[in-house]
Amino acid sequence: MKRDEPKPATSAADAPPTGTRRLRPLWWSVLVLSVAFLFLAVDIFLFLTSPATERSETVIIDFPVGTPLSALADLLEQRGVVRSSVKFRLYARLKGEARHIKAGEYEFSTALRPDAVLSKLVRGEVLLHQITLPEGVTTQDIAALLAAQGLASADQMLAVAADADFAKDLGISAPTLEGYLFPDTYRFARHLPVATILRTMVGRFLQYFGSAQEERARHLGLTRHEVVILASVVEKETGSAPERPLIAGVFLNRLRRGIPLQSDPTVIYGIPDFDGNLTRAHLITDTPYNTYTRRGLPAGPICNPGAAAFDAVLSPAVTSYLYFVGKGNGTHHFSATLPEHNAAVARYQLRR
Repeated sequence: MKRDEPKPATSAADAPPTGTRRLRPLWWSVLVLSVAFLFLAVDIFLFLTSPATERSETVIIDFPVGTPLSALADLLEQRGVVRSSVKFRLYARLKGEARHIKAGEYEFSTALRPDAVLSKLVRGEVLLHQITLPEGVTTQDIAALLAAQGLASADQMLAVAADADFAKDLGISAPTLEGYLFPDTYRFARHLPVATILRTMVGRFLQYFGSAQEERARHLGLTRHEVVILASVVEKETGSAPERPLIAGVFLNRLRRGIPLQSDPTVIYGIPDFDGNLTRAHLITDTPYNTYTRRGLPAGPICNPGAAAFDAVLSPAVTSYLYFVGKGNGTHHFSATLPEHNAAVARYQLRR
């Protein structure tokens, strides 16, 4: 029988320390978390520094007021503006910008990085739509133009433009804003209040009609509103730039002598649903805008005149002319006496 060999004795120094055995799982956890964090950091870095696609495409998205961040981010991902809705939401929250995003219609390029997308939303760089108002447009024309571009309701725009209290708040002493919506090129965002759009147009008028124009009007014995009315008539009477001061001079001569202006465009403005055919019956039907049946200026502006028409009224030609008649080519024949005028009518109008 073999005798049991004695087991080698172990010392405390040979055994792993108890603390070390306990730290091993902790170190592994730290390592795993570190690697995971590194991968996440790399992923976030790539997300932030890379556009959603290498192809540059334009995408237009409209975010209504009250759109939550989650829905906004989902829509950005669906339309290909960002690669991840979740990461975009996380980024917006980490930057503290989630509550600073502004609603509106935006134009994005799919080549934008997420940080640029977020910056655009925070700054409120909404898409602006260009609209040009030609000289001589009426308020009704402007309402139709705005409605056609989806920038405003035509009915709402007409209602606000006809609000005398609103006009007064803008510094306009008139029952409506007709004549004060300055023809120019404007850029408006969608969803703007109608009042903001009209305030911008009136603001352009007020920029033009400053102290120099006020002084010139006083020199002519006219109020600002009378200048606006007369400029609107001049605007509608001719498209020929050289003729505007002459036509303004003729009308001022007639006003001073108490002769009716006899302007067809004023009559037309006072006809509801005018069909384009001006008849003798129209000329003898009295309305506040019929300058054949009434002396003086019409009841109000008949369009929104441009700067050239205003300049013509404020610096009219000094002339003895009292009459003019269209030649049929866009210009007019001017006369100082009625016999001369009748001869011109026979020549240019009756013959046609």
